[in-house]
Amino acid sequence: MTSYDATDLTTLLELESWVAHDVGADGAVLAGNDASGTMQLVRIGPDGSRTRLTALAGRCLGRWVPGTRSVVIMHDSGGDENWQLSLLDLDGPLPATDEDLSPLVHDARFVHTLEDVTEEHLVYSTNRRDGASWDVVVRDWRTGAEHVVAQDAGYVAQSRVSPDGRRCALVALTTQPAAAQLSVVGDESPGPITPADEPAEHSSPHWLSDDQLIFVSNRDRDFRAIVRAKVDGSDWQTLLADDAHDLHLSAAPDGKTLLVTTNVDGSRRFALHEPDGTLRRAIDLGRDYVSTSVAWAHDGSRVVLGLSACVDPGSIATVDTVSGEVSWMIDGVEQIPPALRQRLVEASCHRVPTSDGEQVPCFVYSPENPTGATVLHIHGGPEAQAERFWNPVIQGLALAGFTVLQPNVRGSDGYGKRWVSLDDVDLRLDSVEDLRALHDWLPTLDLDPDRSALWGGSYGGYMVLAGLATQPDLWAAGVDIVGISSLVTFLENTSDYRRIYREREYGSLEHDRDTLIRCSPITYLDQLRAPLFAIHGANDPRVPLSEAEQIHAALTDRGVPCELRVYDDEGHGLAKRANRLDAYPAAIGFLLDTTDPISGR
Repeated sequence: MTSYDATDLTTLLELESWVAHDVGADGAVLAGNDASGTMQLVRIGPDGSRTRLTALAGRCLGRWVPGTRSVVIMHDSGGDENWQLSLLDLDGPLPATDEDLSPLVHDARFVHTLEDVTEEHLVYSTNRRDGASWDVVVRDWRTGAEHVVAQDAGYVAQSRVSPDGRRCALVALTTQPAAAQLSVVGDESPGPITPADEPAEHSSPHWLSDDQLIFVSNRDRDFRAIVRAKVDGSDWQTLLADDAHDLHLSAAPDGKTLLVTTNVDGSRRFALHEPDGTLRRAIDLGRDYVSTSVAWAHDGSRVVLGLSACVDPGSIATVDTVSGEVSWMIDGVEQIPPALRQRLVEASCHRVPTSDGEQVPCFVYSPENPTGATVLHIHGGPEAQAERFWNPVIQGLALAGFTVLQPNVRGSDGYGKRWVSLDDVDLRLDSVEDLRALHDWLPTLDLDPDRSALWGGSYGGYMVLAGLATQPDLWAAGVDIVGISSLVTFLENTSDYRRIYREREYGSLEHDRDTLIRCSPITYLDQLRAPLFAIHGANDPRVPLSEAEQIHAALTDRGVPCELRVYDDEGHGLAKRANRLDAYPAAIGFLLDTTDPISGR
């Protein structure tokens, strides 16, 4: 058995992360921090002082209520994602517990998602009407009256109130793969700005005036661009575009400053622009960062960025929107012990050729003392992207001697609309075949293909199981976190409000059942023989626990080593540090044993 000292990983897992939620009129930042073990709210004053606002049983996020001394808090129970909205009185006991909150929108059977907060209105989306359909509701703070501005709005992704408070710009997923529709809803609203059947994604809407929006779109192009249009969809203009990279947008509340980020191989370049798209100035952050959150001062004078990098667990920077000057409110690197900090690794970027002529973008984390063993760390989604930000598991694997490959297999976001669509429905196993191409590429890095393993969560967990099952000769072991073992039972048992939007990616139960069966790992169960370590939350509303239980039972019956760890207070992944400290060192120890040339297979 391989000897493994988990002390370094424990230190990494205990490092704090920060995000920025909002900026108050007094300049105070409402931040999220996980020092307690789950993400809680902290007030960072203009003088840098920190006041812990919440000590809830589970994770939470929030927004200031302008003109008051209160915060809207969105929180769930045990990771079930049935979000509830509560009000925190800052003049009450702090840090507040669940009992100190005042219910605002509560019904534990349903989801209530915070969309926007203004001085006059609270905007939220909810599935409380029937559990499957989504409505968008605007509540008047003064009277408490509620107005449903959009009924059967689809799966709401974003909503933003107009300056006059009478309408909302609404982004909702459509049944087209990797597509989202933009509408204006509310009083005298023109309705959809973009067609529901358009194979394009429109997102991040911001109001420039009562009749004009700026947003992100990939209509008629491969990569996302910044566009402007009237609320009736007329006068469509492309302000900023990059033919090789996606652009992302956040606008100041007054619309006078645009923060534009360019997605470059899993990292971001940051710049400030004028409302017409003219470059004001680039922002120099000193290293490659990914933005985890963006919050604006109400007067647009500064923008606060939550940031993460390969070797930064989470920092908060504030940027002056006139001068571009950067100051650091939180430096996440400072908390890392200096001796450990020197051993952390940055990712290098590569393109891995496939047998059908494609190239898979891949990040490689090369350890200081490589053992020749490899872990492919596969992101969830699937319409998501592996990015070059802080991941204590990847750093822990590297410290244990593993070379870590983090691929963006076909179907991943961030590399254009064509790439993200290459795994839709009957193309699903083409994505799994990219794992074979990565395996074939390992000798070019002087790595031992016989000592390679798979690690992934959610859709990445599906890829782990599919890789082990359809490529049994390639992989020594796998770690599956909240993964899908059968696309059929997953779609049958996932939350009602999610099913139709997952079917757009995987195929429908009614029309594509044969494809779903063909692409399910459990279909190839008789081939799967590599040891498996599975992790799942009991309250997972996305991928039900039954997905892990059925693969665990089937492998156990066949005598294939399979350990399943279930966490009763978790949902889709491990949100609590105590559970991560239990699961991840054990999983890395499992991989060390199963990829060891003596004790492994």
